[in-house]
Amino acid sequence: MRLVGLLAASLLGTLTLGAGWAKADVLITVDKTIQHMSVSVGGQSRYAWSVSTGKAGYETPVGTFTPSRLVKDHASKEWDNSPMPHSIFFTHRGHAIHGSNATRSLGRPASHGCVRLAPANAAKLFALVRSEGLGNTKIVIRGDEPKKSSARTVKRDRPKARNAEPTSVGAGYSDRRPQRPEALRPAPAYGYASPLNTQAIFDWQ
Repeated sequence: MRLVGLLAASLLGTLTLGAGWAKADVLITVDKTIQHMSVSVGGQSRYAWSVSTGKAGYETPVGTFTPSRLVKDHASKEWDNSPMPHSIFFTHRGHAIHGSNATRSLGRPASHGCVRLAPANAAKLFALVRSEGLGNTKIVIRGDEPKKSSARTVKRDRPKARNAEPTSVGAGYSDRRPQRPEALRPAPAYGYASPLNTQAIFDWQ
């Protein structure tokens, strides 16, 4: 009877170890430079999604992390109870990968330090990590948030405006204004600045 009990305990231990071996390694890689996440399971690529990482002043930390806890329905107390569905927390400061309804912001930095995903994608990743285990999951975050071009840079790169040149209307075109004949110029108001044109008087007579 004792032998049967030992055999049963040995078989149970073997099944337990086998279940542990069945767990696959999950690697979640976030590239902040291109705002992209890739997920591989057991070395095989599984998912590729756009993300939003931290905006200026709230940069997402770079490094390799092991997730610490999973919270299906979480709200941020720090940011007006903003919903953070399917949160996968990976730092003691509260950084997490989670779903967000601000899907139009995906592909550019927009968060307060977390890694945002579309709600459906966050649910898929949450289920995967819960299935394979926190200890079998690694989160690698690298790169830098893309920087916006400064106004000075944009102004320097913009081509300088050039004044339009006069359009030629003929071979003898000149942009100089025609000079009025001396006889047609108005006389000054006081005195005579030029000698009297007596020839013009004789011609008139």
